[in-house]
Amino acid sequence: MAYKITDACVSCGACVDECPVSAIKEGAEKYEIDADLCVECGACEGACPVGAPQAE
Repeated sequence: MAYKITDACVSCGACVDECPVSAIKEGAEKYEIDADLCVECGACEGACPVGAPQAE
């Protein structure tokens, strides 16, 4: 399953540069992951200082 960014997101953008397929974009209130592009590599989860990206 694709990763999803939880409400813990602080919109720092650390995950964006780590995503190898550019699946993460800034949303209205937090960053969002396009499930159709996500390759489930977990790079975003490792880069996030608050652990907001979680595997669904």
